[in-house]
Amino acid sequence: MEDTEPRNTEPTAEPAAESTAEPTAADGAQPPPGPRKKRLRRTRRITLAVLLVLLLPLLTAETALRVNYMGDPADGTYTRNRDAIWLGHAWVDGRKKDADLTALARSLKTTGIRDLYVHTGPMEHDGTLPESLYPKARWLIDAVHRELPGVRVQAFLGDVLATEGPDGMRLEQADTRAAVVDSARQVLDAGYDGVHLDLEPLHSDDRNYLSLLDDVRAVTRARGAQLSVAAHQIDPLPALHSVFGLFTQHPKWWSQEFFGQVARRVDQIAVMSYDTAQPLESTYGGYVAQQTSLALEVTPPTTHLLMGLPFYHESNFDHWGHAETVAAAVRGVRLGLSRTDADRELFGVAPYIDFAATDTNWEEYRDGWVR
Repeated sequence: MEDTEPRNTEPTAEPAAESTAEPTAADGAQPPPGPRKKRLRRTRRITLAVLLVLLLPLLTAETALRVNYMGDPADGTYTRNRDAIWLGHAWVDGRKKDADLTALARSLKTTGIRDLYVHTGPMEHDGTLPESLYPKARWLIDAVHRELPGVRVQAFLGDVLATEGPDGMRLEQADTRAAVVDSARQVLDAGYDGVHLDLEPLHSDDRNYLSLLDDVRAVTRARGAQLSVAAHQIDPLPALHSVFGLFTQHPKWWSQEFFGQVARRVDQIAVMSYDTAQPLESTYGGYVAQQTSLALEVTPPTTHLLMGLPFYHESNFDHWGHAETVAAAVRGVRLGLSRTDADRELFGVAPYIDFAATDTNWEEYRDGWVR
């Protein structure tokens, strides 16, 4: 640092003002660091330590997922012909025609898909469902039953929950839950074989959601119909949803215990095992293997468990398209199934979603899972 005051260049008997410049050693040796350099070095050491504290657990977790993707799946860990697929709203609003249904039927005959989750909502925030949203439902249901005997058509009913913002459905309101139950009756009256609920973002340990499932299950059982749900992912580390909840409005995961509580109340539970933010195919596949094992551990054998497949391509922080491939997901599913319950009968995969699927998605599903 330079002096800020002028120096007197005339000889004087008074001692010269002390310089703030760092001294130099007469013998050429490095002088000791000044206060500013010490502060810079200390700041750098602290920054490095913080980065290591933050990155080391992440690197450890990613390495563990990569290791989890290693090995060979057990023989026989292929489709049990109990797969499902999410279908878009165009199938019930009049946009799809007979030729589309014929093509769909031809495609599904070479798969293990036996349940169609057809988007029939969204429900209103008060839980009601306008009948005007699905004018062609009867056409679709009759055509599927005719062209694909044994395949069930379930009404995919969803809505945004007011858990992370001011707008959305509020499950804490008894009238809203009762309206959702009435919407379930409504679609069963229309001829659907089941009700598929997808309410997001649904936070772990939501007792109102469990109460809703109990009420809807009573209706579907009385009709001999299916109740299925789309489920959030399970904590990859214990209580991770609680940790995230402290710092964000979006805890993302469910506890494994809550997942089991949901699974015991439904006929089918489909894990949305995509949008994981995993950067590599190997870590994504390892993550899916882990999710498969965690789900199998708490899903009773009487409940049909499905693992979601990403039949779409995006590239953002939540979903890296080069990493979240169908091939990686299928291999991860087979590894998790092999390690946890290779003989589980009520098990399958569920592609999301038909209108975004590519030929490569279908090929990787058939090559890896349908044998």
